[in-house]
Amino acid sequence: MDKPLVIVESPTKIRTLKRYLGKDYNVAATVGHIKDLPAKEMGIDIEDGFKPKYRTIPGKQKVVQALKKAAGSARDIYLAPDPDREGEAIAWHAAEVLKKKGRNFHRVLFHELTRNAILSAIAAPEGLNANKYEAQQARRILDRLVGYNVSPLLWRKVKRGLSAGRVQSVAVRIICERERAIQAFEPQEYWSITANLLADHPPPFDAKLVRKNGEKIHITNEKQALGIVQELSENPFVVEKVLKKTRKRNPLPPFITSKLQQEAIRKLHFTARKTMVVAQQLYEGISLGTGEPTGLITYMRTDSTRIAAEAANHALSFIREHIGQDYAIAKPRFFKNRKKVQDAHEAIRPTSVDHTPEKMAAYLSADQLKLYRLIWQRFVASQMKEALIDQNSISIRCGVYLFNASGSSIRFPGFMKLYQSADDEIESRRRKEAAKLPEIREGAALNCRELIPKQHFTAPPPRFSEASLVKELEENGIGRPSTYASILSTIRGKGYVELVKGYFHPSELGFVVNDLLVSSFPDIFDVAFTARMEDELDRIEAGNTRAIEALGRFYHAFRRSLDSATERMLSMKADGLPTEITCPACGQHDLRIKMGKNGLFLACSGYPECTFTRNYTRNAKGQIEFNSAPNGKASDEKCALCGRAMLIKEGRYGTFLACSGYPECKHTQSLNGKGKDTGIGCPRPACSGTLVQRTSRRGRTFYGCSRFPDCDFAMWDQPVKKPCPQCGAPFLVQRSTKKEGIYVACMHKECGYREPAGDNPPEENKNT
Repeated sequence: MDKPLVIVESPTKIRTLKRYLGKDYNVAATVGHIKDLPAKEMGIDIEDGFKPKYRTIPGKQKVVQALKKAAGSARDIYLAPDPDREGEAIAWHAAEVLKKKGRNFHRVLFHELTRNAILSAIAAPEGLNANKYEAQQARRILDRLVGYNVSPLLWRKVKRGLSAGRVQSVAVRIICERERAIQAFEPQEYWSITANLLADHPPPFDAKLVRKNGEKIHITNEKQALGIVQELSENPFVVEKVLKKTRKRNPLPPFITSKLQQEAIRKLHFTARKTMVVAQQLYEGISLGTGEPTGLITYMRTDSTRIAAEAANHALSFIREHIGQDYAIAKPRFFKNRKKVQDAHEAIRPTSVDHTPEKMAAYLSADQLKLYRLIWQRFVASQMKEALIDQNSISIRCGVYLFNASGSSIRFPGFMKLYQSADDEIESRRRKEAAKLPEIREGAALNCRELIPKQHFTAPPPRFSEASLVKELEENGIGRPSTYASILSTIRGKGYVELVKGYFHPSELGFVVNDLLVSSFPDIFDVAFTARMEDELDRIEAGNTRAIEALGRFYHAFRRSLDSATERMLSMKADGLPTEITCPACGQHDLRIKMGKNGLFLACSGYPECTFTRNYTRNAKGQIEFNSAPNGKASDEKCALCGRAMLIKEGRYGTFLACSGYPECKHTQSLNGKGKDTGIGCPRPACSGTLVQRTSRRGRTFYGCSRFPDCDFAMWDQPVKKPCPQCGAPFLVQRSTKKEGIYVACMHKECGYREPAGDNPPEENKNT
């Protein structure tokens, strides 16, 4: 009889498992999902209780045959895909294709890929989890119902190729609503007054005016501020109260997925996607010089802050031995989970604290080491003593006015000796910048050296960065940590939002699609409604509700909105969105925003009597402004062929320059408005163009010559402005593999030159 078969999700785990399981087991991989809903049809039998019609994924037939061959006549199959909902679905589908009389299936959960964890899991397998599978299947059905019904509606009403998603569209809505709040914001003037004071001994210090007659003061203009300054100059400054206290700051718990993404974005400048890719590499195993991979962290998709007692005790021993007895707590510190969090997984932690970042540096890529150090330090710090922070506050009276000066210093760093969060680092910088307060007694007279009135304006709400958007999604219960990276990638790839200098800006297309969806599906794409559906999925997994009941409740409301939208949603092709702008050509009709083959544009609603059209942009307040005239807008560029002025025009593939001498001279030059010049010359001989970052129709980033269409050079890899030291090629390119992470290589693959990406690699290419 054949040996038992262990089935994992990723081929990279096979070597790790064989190392620990030895020759008593065969090991094979599904290479992700092997079954899914069909790509070209709904694949859901709504009338038959939302029954899904799974098919073997195209291209996976060979994988299925390999699994059957590996199973042979084995009686025991150990299903060990990742320990989450997606992994559970893969396990169920593997069991379906390998089902055989007399064969037993066991579910194995590897929360970390270490010898003890693997052998313990194999020794104590579980049964397949029907509730977890139902929850995954319900999510897949929900997403299919929305995507396969709403996306075609957008194709008919707006343009082909657009998509809507149950969760992604809510993320776009959040970004659009924030942008509209910024556009509607009207800054309000206010003033502050700072007194620079000196006691009978240095150092001088600053105090801010906070109250008048016991009430919080609000100074709205310069005249008011100068009047107060005059009053203050006529009265003495006296210390009214001195308050000293020591505050304890506890360490944060080890990372959950969302917090790891947020911290990696802020501290390491990773994207959410890059964070998850690198974390997966650390989980699946790194070769530590033995030729066999070792898992360095626990499973990286988790909502739980739970940690094993053994791991906590191990960390405490490490702290006592290597950091100092003074920094170790008396007994392990454990953290409570939030409500509704499933506790199947631990938090993200190193599999062994003895694998210090310093010891691992020789085996990890630069990116792997950065992320591993973050995870290792956060976990070890969670078992260290609290930091003690001295806070001093001085209240100072000047007539009816009250000033306040405050400062803080670290008495004992505790866990902060090893790890500070991004917020801790910001506070530490402020602490260093603040002036040190002198030792001072109540009732002491102070010398006012200077009164400084300063004008300020209230600031609009900030745009979302990747980190703050992940936080917003998490706090509102939208999606799950394992989906955040794909959500952020999808909304950018579809052209609904752009990431400009680290912050999300909705595109005009994003605004239009969002407005159409929100008006037609007010509940389905509502933040609170989407969060309730996530709760429903959690309830299905916990066995507290049936999937068919949750799906039925959702579909009843969705079908009603879909029928209404099919009839009433505005057509951007035929009708267009109304504006309040009167047509400048006929003066009788309003202009409307319509969708054409080259994108959104303004057109007179009096067509065909009036044929006025114009491209447009929006200013900082969201108001429409006319773009260039139909025949193009003048530019400072001269035609490289005939020397005439070049005109800026809009075409099917974006903004471009065209010679004003057309049709005698037909020279054009691409100016992709979404792209950016890399400053790297085109490698084509005798071409004077430069490489520009652009976006394909399918949302993929590529790099092409600025002289397109005269030069059609293009490539997917991101160029790096450095010649190849081996063959002299004009530049290197950034590439990545799952095993090595991101690296830099020669643009000519046959050269073979490569080097580490370094501490500050170029922004990650979304295609890698």
